[in-house]
Amino acid sequence: MRMAAQALASTVFGIAFFGVALFVPAGTIHYWQARIFVAVFAVTTIVPSVVLAARYPDALARRMKAGPTAESRPVQRIIITLTVVLVFATLALSALDHRFGWSSVPTWLIIVGNLAVAIGLSIAQLVIVQNNYAAATIRVEADQPLVSTGLYGLVRHPMYLGTMIMMIGIPPALDSLWGLLGVAVAVPVLAARILDEEKMLDAELAGYREYTHQVRYRLIPGVW
Repeated sequence: MRMAAQALASTVFGIAFFGVALFVPAGTIHYWQARIFVAVFAVTTIVPSVVLAARYPDALARRMKAGPTAESRPVQRIIITLTVVLVFATLALSALDHRFGWSSVPTWLIIVGNLAVAIGLSIAQLVIVQNNYAAATIRVEADQPLVSTGLYGLVRHPMYLGTMIMMIGIPPALDSLWGLLGVAVAVPVLAARILDEEKMLDAELAGYREYTHQVRYRLIPGVW
C-alpha cells in the first residue's frame, strides 16, 4: 500500500507539472486537448503502477527513484537535466502553438497522438514486468540478470523505445505540430543516454557484449 501511495503521489505531481507546463502557456484552462492528454497519461500510469505495486513492488521502487540527483554517473545527471528541460519546453511550445494557432492539427491526428502516448507508456510499464531491474536510473545491481527475451529480443532498450513513441505522440495530442521540434532536439539527448548506458552495461553486466551481437538494434529495429 505504501508503494502504491507513492506511485499515486508521483502521478499527482506529474499532473501538476503538466498543469503548469500546459495551461499557463495556453492562457486558459479551456484546452480540451490538454485535458484529454492529461487523462490518458494519468490512466496509463496509475493503473499499471497499482498492479506493479501489488505484484512487483521492488521493480516499482526502482522506477520511483528518478531525476538528476538519483543518477550516479555525472554525464547522466547532465542528460537527465537536459531531458527535463526539453520535456517542459516541448509541452510549453505545444501549448503556445495551440494558443496562437501556429499549426492546425485535425482531430484524427490528436486521437493518434493520444494513442501513441498510451502505447508508449504501456510499453515502458511492460518492460518493468519483463525486467524487474529496469530502473529510472542507470545502474547495475550485484544480482542483476541479463534479460534478452520479450521486448528485449526486439531492441536492446525497449523502455526508451516506449519513451520515444510517447514523446512523438505528445505534440499532436496537444494540438501542435511545432512541438515536434522539441522532440527532434530530444532525440540526440536520448541517444547520448543510451550510448553512455551501454558503456556501463558492457563493463558491468555479465553477458551484455554477447547480447549486443544477438540483438543488433538499440532503439529502432532495422535502423539503430
